[in-house]
Amino acid sequence: MTILAVALNPTIDISSEVQHVQPTHKMRTSLQERHAGGGGVNVARVIAKLGGRPELLILSGGATGALLEEILADLPITLRTVHVGGSTRIAFMVYERDTGQEYRFVPEGADITADEVEKAMAAVAKFRGDYIVASGSLPRGAPDDTYARMSDIAAANGVRFVLDTSGAPLRATLEKGQVFLVKPSLGELETLAGRKLDEAGLRDEAMKLVREGRSQYVAVTLGREGAILAGPNGVLRVPAIHVPVKSAVGAGDSFVGALVWLLSNGGTMEEAFRFGVAAGAAAAMTPGTELCHRDDIFAIYEGRAAYDTEA
Repeated sequence: MTILAVALNPTIDISSEVQHVQPTHKMRTSLQERHAGGGGVNVARVIAKLGGRPELLILSGGATGALLEEILADLPITLRTVHVGGSTRIAFMVYERDTGQEYRFVPEGADITADEVEKAMAAVAKFRGDYIVASGSLPRGAPDDTYARMSDIAAANGVRFVLDTSGAPLRATLEKGQVFLVKPSLGELETLAGRKLDEAGLRDEAMKLVREGRSQYVAVTLGREGAILAGPNGVLRVPAIHVPVKSAVGAGDSFVGALVWLLSNGGTMEEAFRFGVAAGAAAAMTPGTELCHRDDIFAIYEGRAAYDTEA
């Protein structure tokens, strides 16, 4: 089965470490790493780590866009590129050794034009496969209904549409009712609901999206509290998997990438959901923007890792 990951607002992610973060003073960093990043890019990277060969649609521009394409060229990913006038953004993550805290600086990115949006739509329309995963923020200039239009294209072509975004683009796409699976965080689901949610409210709101036909499945990631899956058969609650945490970067993308990869390889939705939870935990074990390791995912999923789970 084939998967198309969509990254309309990709980044070059640069991570490093510093002993102590302080204002004004020059801080000497070490252990600098550079990766291709952004929601859809990370999803594709995870699928590739698991042995798949996903397709990846990116918007790329300027000298930084050329660097992004160069980095991606070394990965087992089939790249579909729409070149744009603005430059691809660069994001920074700094880990402070004194406190174990990480600081993330993510620019919003350049504006894109209506013509560039239409080129991306045309690229999506050409895809003939099984899953389209639209993940990450929209660049400036892209209308709120951009992902909603992609979900319509996917439905017309018989492709399952998976969504991981926030804010107005999330709401606009769910109003279309063409989503196979949506992955909001607790905060994003609370924004949709317009209120704070306790455990019962969380389950009710997730199932409400399913009952109203907005998404066939709703996977809500809860960080240290685990995750829930709402679908036609009700709600499944999976506890957190406690691992030594080095970075939270890419945990949600790892969850989505691993879940869709297992589905595409014949796994059931429950199996894929649990596999996604394992991938999110595995991502937390790696520093910076490294994402998850394949062996860690399978060790956690199969219960071979020496980490405790809690309800």
